[in-house]
Amino acid sequence: MIPIFQIFPILQFCLGVIGNSSLLMLYIYTFFFRPHFTKLIDLVFMHLTIVNMFMIMFALIKEIMFSFRVPNFLDDVGCKAVLFSFRVSRGLSICTTSVLSTSQVITISSSNSKLASWLKPRLSTWIFSSLLWSWLINLLIFGYMVDMVIAKTNNTHVGHGYLDGYCQNKQFGNHNSGSFFSIIIIHDLFYVAVMMWASLYLVIFLYRHRKKSQHLHSPSLSSQPSPEHKATHSILSLVSCFVLIYWLNNSVSLYGFYAKEKIPILESINVILTACYPTICPFLLMKNNKVILQFTSSFSVLRMTCLKVHSTAEQKSTLVIKTVS
Repeated sequence: MIPIFQIFPILQFCLGVIGNSSLLMLYIYTFFFRPHFTKLIDLVFMHLTIVNMFMIMFALIKEIMFSFRVPNFLDDVGCKAVLFSFRVSRGLSICTTSVLSTSQVITISSSNSKLASWLKPRLSTWIFSSLLWSWLINLLIFGYMVDMVIAKTNNTHVGHGYLDGYCQNKQFGNHNSGSFFSIIIIHDLFYVAVMMWASLYLVIFLYRHRKKSQHLHSPSLSSQPSPEHKATHSILSLVSCFVLIYWLNNSVSLYGFYAKEKIPILESINVILTACYPTICPFLLMKNNKVILQFTSSFSVLRMTCLKVHSTAEQKSTLVIKTVS
């Protein structure tokens, strides 16, 4: 195993867990001690953070063990449990990102629209119902897939099928094994299509708002983005990051699934790609977090005050030295 595929998953695991757990603690702190900063969308971000943390753990721990050649790390039950937990958390990550982008479309939509005016007062109910439905559909879909996975039977596998360091699908090499992958693709494509539609709407909205802002008489007011626009930018960053990594991840997965001769390094690359989005996600969300922005601004003010005090002290000491001399 190339050393980079041993070191990088460990670094990715540490970075992802630290980032997501820090952001989760920040949301919990805000919820209990600064409730006036808490918004409905923050609870969805919190859900996404928890799901991403589980996704990182179930994706990378197995890969780290395999990279260090730990034998028989997972048996049949272990493969079923880990793959089920990973797939459910990955599916929930996709669903939650889709719910975020769609809810932001509803939030910023004009109240003149009949659908928007009907949905806005019911937004909290719609979000929680969507997340609950996401849990149910992912548990059902991937619960059905549990029986398709077993521990790896030998080291030489030729033919179509799912295969990683410790696990494989039961019908490996059989033409029916494609159903294992088709279920995941159909599920994901629906939510990705919703995400891309919502993102396109948000981009058009921001473009139109910018054109209108250029006609305002006060540039200082037009240059200050509203909280809704900051949230929109954050969600667009999340969706763009997700879609890019999703297509790369799926391209590698499809090639690995249908390649007759399996390449172990390709699976390692695929796992690293899978864990990229949940690793990057918390740092994208921190960028526009009010509590962090308030902390950094107060830190900047404190730093400037210290510099001014230090500069004044130096000037006084220089003046004293000149007077004495």
